Amino acid sequence: MNDESKGDEGVANHGDQSVGNGSDPASLEGNPNPYASSATPPSPGGVSINKEERNWALIAHLSSLSIFVGIPGFIGPLIVWLVKKDELPFASAQAKEALNFQITLFIYTVICIVLFITVVGALIAIPGLIALAIVEVVFTIIASIQAGEGKSYRYPMTIRLIA
Repeated sequence: MNDESKGDEGVANHGDQSVGNGSDPASLEGNPNPYASSATPPSPGGVSINKEERNWALIAHLSSLSIFVGIPGFIGPLIVWLVKKDELPFASAQAKEALNFQITLFIYTVICIVLFITVVGALIAIPGLIALAIVEVVFTIIASIQAGEGKSYRYPMTIRLIA
């Protein structure tokens, strides 16, 4: 490759092809992420969710992972819901969603344990319990990310006992 085929930064220059979305890369140097916004994200209802509400919703989701250290997973979301239900509607809704998910996982776990007691059911129960643990971690992380961004998240496969 000769020197004419390279741009100023050592990147190959391919004629009229532009980088990214068609804008001049040099104009993006001052702003490392031109798509980043410091504004509070709007909720689905059009009302912006403040940082305190997003943080409490995040706590409600992440606290359910306490089950892996021996604390029942429904305790954290239950506490957040009971303490914040009257003052932070977004956090309250997300805490209820996390609480419903934890109750649903408990029901599925009981079903797996009952299956485990039977000889044939053990073949289903052990992979079922492993799958439930993976599902809990993955969906809780997804929900936490969404809550941190101020977006409502609804867990799949959830029985909504608390409305």
